[in-house]
Amino acid sequence: MQSVSSAEAEAETPSSLEQPRRQAGGLLRLMSYNIQTGMQTRHFRDYLTRSWQHLLPHAERPRNLERISDLLSDFDLVGLQEVDGGSLRTGFVNQTEFMSQRAGFPYWHDQTNRRIGRLARHSNGILSRFRPLEVKEHRLPGMIPGRGALHLRFGGPSEDLDVLLMHLSLGQRTRLNQLAYIAELMRDLKNVVVMGDLNCRGDSPELRHLLNRTSLREPLAHLHTYPSWRPHRNIDHILVSDSLRVERAEVVDYPLSDHLPIMMEVSLPESVILVP
Repeated sequence: MQSVSSAEAEAETPSSLEQPRRQAGGLLRLMSYNIQTGMQTRHFRDYLTRSWQHLLPHAERPRNLERISDLLSDFDLVGLQEVDGGSLRTGFVNQTEFMSQRAGFPYWHDQTNRRIGRLARHSNGILSRFRPLEVKEHRLPGMIPGRGALHLRFGGPSEDLDVLLMHLSLGQRTRLNQLAYIAELMRDLKNVVVMGDLNCRGDSPELRHLLNRTSLREPLAHLHTYPSWRPHRNIDHILVSDSLRVERAEVVDYPLSDHLPIMMEVSLPESVILVP
């Protein structure tokens, strides 16, 4: 895990982005985006013709990261999947850190789940305008290692907001085990956001199993994110507990990756106060 300290964040964050203490019951703007390490994919054939970019650098990648960062700057909390933690293919740039600085986020955290020598560091990342009280990394179950979840806790002194970010496996049986693990993590949590590329539809057995075991609900069940050039599958999700009121939810037409980003605005309970 990497993070920007409070002192560093204060020095790097423009004054225009400084915010007063979050008021109880405030509106929180969320985004989840699988950015495919900044690769632009427009057709299925690009998976073959551009496959070398998964391991080698390309001049288009930094420009795409800048464009993605500009989109992210309008949000309070962003979950990123398929980011690189700093390897050959990105010129040894930690992409989560780069986007946090470019978009003016004072806090960032990443979790590298798979390393391919110096060629690639497959990671999840979170950008936040609010200081987390706690950050945990979880290794998700699976026959093949390489999937994880980031768990950030915000709030105090009354109730907390728990945010879990993940990128699940391709196999259904493994996803069932991974979501059962997440359901167990949530057993004693009240105000929860779960987001990421879950690699399953809203009506899949594994996602229904999670929703049935928790207080989570799926406001984006009918909105499709993949593939970005002709979306017909809803495999990217933002799930929220029934204590959070959803004001707005939509897929954003920003087809740089092979996934489209999803956004949500939620109203927090009066008992949850987030601190910049």
